[in-house]
Amino acid sequence: MPIDETRTFIPVRIAVLTVSDTRGPADDRSGDTLVERLTAAGHVLAARAIVRDDVPAIAAQLTAWIDDPEIDCVISTGGTGVTGRDVTPEAFARVWDKEIPGFGELFRWLSYASIGTSTIQSRATAGVARGTYLFALPGSTGAVKDGWDGILASQLDSRHRPCNFVELMPRLTER
Repeated sequence: MPIDETRTFIPVRIAVLTVSDTRGPADDRSGDTLVERLTAAGHVLAARAIVRDDVPAIAAQLTAWIDDPEIDCVISTGGTGVTGRDVTPEAFARVWDKEIPGFGELFRWLSYASIGTSTIQSRATAGVARGTYLFALPGSTGAVKDGWDGILASQLDSRHRPCNFVELMPRLTER
């Protein structure tokens, strides 16, 4: 999609959340991949955390970041599958005001090119909570690349045309 170079780039302050019972800072490859991509694009890493696969724990971290005026967007990785421990979408649903259903639909469409029908096992999702964007990606580095490169890199770029998420940020809390 076209980038209008005549427009000003506006860095987005992004928090990265890894949801995992097994990963730590030393082996969080999907979180590292996401941080590398967002900072290379000119955005600001506002915060980073690893939280276990637990709805209250995930929701608490999301709520803390939603309440932080220095964070515009949260992108998580992990916990979007269909097993019993995969509860990230449920935690997101607890805190968001509005779902963005097209995000998950587009993610699965893009992911199909990489992993075929296995993409139906992903429950990637997104929403908005009190003016903060929330995006949940699966926990593989491939999924992070698909989600960032195929959707978020352009939608979080204020120069992207015909429209983007950044230009809507000032209006997210209007009533």
